[in-house]
Amino acid sequence: MKRKMLAVLLTGMMAVSLLAGCGNTAADETAAEAVTEEAPAEEEAAPEESTEEAAESTGKSAYGDVTAKENYNFYVIVKSMSSDFWRAAADGAEDEAETLGVTVTVIGPNSNTDIADQVQMLNNAINSKPDGIGIAASDKEAVMDSLQDAMDAGIPVICFNSGVPGAPEGSVYATASTNNYNAGGVAAENMYAALKDVIAAADAPVRIGVVNQDVTSESVIDRGLGFIDKMMELVKADGKSAAVIGSDKYVDDAKESGDVGSADVIIEVKVPAQATSELCAIEAGVLLNEQDLIGIMGTNQETAEGIITANELLGKLGTDPAAGEIIACGFDSGATIIGAIENGTMYGAVTQSPRYQGQITVDLLTMIANGEAVKDEETPAFWYNAENMDDPEIAPNLIK
Repeated sequence: MKRKMLAVLLTGMMAVSLLAGCGNTAADETAAEAVTEEAPAEEEAAPEESTEEAAESTGKSAYGDVTAKENYNFYVIVKSMSSDFWRAAADGAEDEAETLGVTVTVIGPNSNTDIADQVQMLNNAINSKPDGIGIAASDKEAVMDSLQDAMDAGIPVICFNSGVPGAPEGSVYATASTNNYNAGGVAAENMYAALKDVIAAADAPVRIGVVNQDVTSESVIDRGLGFIDKMMELVKADGKSAAVIGSDKYVDDAKESGDVGSADVIIEVKVPAQATSELCAIEAGVLLNEQDLIGIMGTNQETAEGIITANELLGKLGTDPAAGEIIACGFDSGATIIGAIENGTMYGAVTQSPRYQGQITVDLLTMIANGEAVKDEETPAFWYNAENMDDPEIAPNLIK
């Protein structure tokens, strides 16, 4: 099936393709006015209906012409039942199950950091012997033994949102995920466009903060590293130097960490003890109190909301860096993030398609149960800001 996804960048005047192989952090690309697949000339005469809109209007599955041969029983395990993002993914899975006539039980822990709880839920699901399991693993290492157990029991697994590199061979049939490394790079490009002149004019080192949810989730790690590596690249391309400090994970795994002593731009990475908005706000507050801070990035909904919460007392964020306002960017959406972008507190964010991730997970599980072959699937992500958030390709992915 061919799908054309348009990602609007900057102020809606540039487009970036984010659809690369799932979990692949080796590639980092941007292209102005590009789409993932070139459509035939006759298709360009009219706007293409989005995949999700097409599914709703035709009654077909989100993935295409998927039909279930019988009423299969699946489990879908999200990272957190308290997050708007994961509730949207759960809704997508449940609605797709109804469309296909299969049964889906959606479960998940209270928080992204309740790793032991999620693993226990996975083990319980395996013991119930369903026709298939979809999981967004909070900790890729923690689920290894369970994935082996699922394979030994003949239960196929689909990973979504976050892959599990190094999973027992044959245990994971496919992964449906955004290319999070490239998506982090898109956030860096947009932030740098806003800060470029400030960095060029600075006569002393300046700081860019990054609040990452954790050091265990593949998707969050990739976003953080994608942001860091792209920011380092852009700073160096303009004749400046940069260095990474803070969390050892991100310092060690960045393509290069630079020399702090001579850096013009310091990228400081903070990781909260747990992925709650309150603890994320504490880390964000530490960064916002740095007198040389010019930009701050949150790599998921909780960290972005934490930045907004910290700013409520400090009042340092805005969209005019020349006036001394700090540029803040985020990831995902939700009423708090969208409201902050609309009122000029937050500069912009990258959104995934959580509902579609839930839908396609059920589609892939159904195909496997039917005896059909499946493959990894890239799910879209888009840069949005106050100027383009009503774009018909972006608006359906913003959770309010």
